[in-house]
Amino acid sequence: MMLQVKDLNIGYAQKEILSGLDFSIGKGELVGLVGSNGIGKSTLLKTIIGSLKPLSGEISLNGRSLNSISAQELSKIISIVLTDKLGGFNLTVFDIVASGRIPYLNAFGQLKEEDVKIVNESLDTIGIKNISQNYFDELSDGQKQKVLIAKSLAQQTPVILMDEPTAFLDFESRLQLFSLLKQLAKEQSKTIIVSSHDLDVLFRNVDKVLYLKGDRDYHFETADKIKAFFR
Repeated sequence: MMLQVKDLNIGYAQKEILSGLDFSIGKGELVGLVGSNGIGKSTLLKTIIGSLKPLSGEISLNGRSLNSISAQELSKIISIVLTDKLGGFNLTVFDIVASGRIPYLNAFGQLKEEDVKIVNESLDTIGIKNISQNYFDELSDGQKQKVLIAKSLAQQTPVILMDEPTAFLDFESRLQLFSLLKQLAKEQSKTIIVSSHDLDVLFRNVDKVLYLKGDRDYHFETADKIKAFFR
């Protein structure tokens, strides 16, 4: 899935945060998104997923404008993992991950045998099948983050966006996650964008890095070239 951004200006309520973004990401590419807090990383991801409208410019998927894709269809193309803390509902880990299958369910919302298989595979891939019947609200922040990542995998979208997915993970889990993302990009030809402040692990695994420095000031290069800015 080719993701293309052309002369994109983003922000909230007509307040511009970033402008003039132009880049393309092809299928099978793992791209890191870096920049200081408040620079617009989350805003960019939310704009790509369609939950925020661009102030101007265009986002396209395989040549189709994001504006021409319905929310239902988009949910089968792009999934997102945000850092926003979730809670307050009495659902098990299995239930949360199974919600990733919603775009594919019938009007009765019933999981088919294939859906259950996909959910269990996603739980197993992230290594949390042993807590599938635990209640989400009772988990640690790190466990909750893994559940949301598993939900994204269960959604089986060709494009995956992740906003600080390693924020609550220990070092070993961070290494495992980036290794998994690299594997998904290469073996399943997924287009993945992951924002992170964990630069050492990120630089070692991604193909390219989108470094947001400020309004109309950004760099989209290989990890080796972007690393030079942080020396």
